[in-house]
This record gives sequence, C-alpha cells and structure tokens, in this order.
Amino acid sequence: MSALSKLNEARKLFHASKLEKTGHNKFAGYKYFELGDFLVPALKIFESLKLSSVVSFGIELATMTITDLEDNTFVCITSPMSTAALKACHEVQNLGAVQTYIRRYLWVAALEIVEHDAIDSSEGADAKEKPAAKAAAKTAKSTDPAKEVIRGVNSGGASAAAEYMNGLPQAQFDAIWAKLPVAVQDQLNAIWTAA
Repeated sequence: MSALSKLNEARKLFHASKLEKTGHNKFAGYKYFELGDFLVPALKIFESLKLSSVVSFGIELATMTITDLEDNTFVCITSPMSTAALKACHEVQNLGAVQTYIRRYLWVAALEIVEHDAIDSSEGADAKEKPAAKAAAKTAKSTDPAKEVIRGVNSGGASAAAEYMNGLPQAQFDAIWAKLPVAVQDQLNAIWTAA
C-alpha cells in the first residue's frame, strides 16, 4: 500500500473517531479544534498504519511530508509561510506562533478536518450570522470593549479575549489595552507568549 492509500485510510479512521473541539471563540460564538485536540489521536492512527509525518519550515513554504515506513513512498502537503504580529511579544514568540498555526493547518489539510469558517461568521451578511454571534456583536457595541475583555479574562475566557485583541486594528488595540488592569494584561501576555 502506498503513502497516499494509507493517508486515505488514516482519514477514514480519524473521521470515525469522536473528538471534542476545546477551542472556543466567545466573541464570534464558535468552537474549533486546537492542535492538541487532534494531534495525539492522529499520531496513533499514523503509527498503526506505519506512517510518519515530518513538518519543516522554509522561508516561503512550510511542508508536511507523510512517508509510508514500509515502502518509503511519500506525500507532501505544503502551505505558504506567513507572519504574526502578536501584541507584546518578541520576534521569536511570533515565529513560534506562526509555526504552531501552520503546523495545525497542515494537519487540518492532511486529515481533511472540517472546521468552522471564521471569516463567514465574522464578516458574513446578517442573515448568515448565528444568534450567538449576533448577541456577542450587539453586546460588544453596547458596552465598553475593555470591560468585555476584562470580563472574558476573569470568567476563564482569556484565550478568546487574546484572539479578539489580536484581530483589532492597532489604534483600537492600544485604546483597550490602556484600560486593562495589569493582571489582565499579564494573563493576555502569557497566552501570546505561549502561542
């Protein structure tokens, strides 16, 4: 059996398993797979089929090479490299964030993982918006965004608050950041540093 045939078998086995999406974007109202939600189950499936995966990063391209350990055939999945500009992070932390996100997206492509389309949920027409997203948008418009970020962090939603802050234009980010208590800033910085 070739690497491509085994990859197709891995996809079938992967989609037959029950996985939980632990990532939650409270601001846009959807759940998503974090890398940790599917990486270990995927690696177990690869091991059972005698497949190996290696991710490498170049200047312009990231590549995931999936090799059949029995006949040495392989499949390559690629993605253009990108950049990150996480707030309050050093260059190497931004590099780590890029590598983590691209690794996640390479696995999503390799296993044909179906994800919620964040662009549709946040920029779509009102008719396409989900009720939770509409309610979140209405709340955000009617209240102080800094208070919403503080409330989100204090209620255990620091990851969603960090994601929300990263998506803001710099001027809006700076205005909200200036209103946040140091403890909240520290929690957000810890998330950005870990990414």
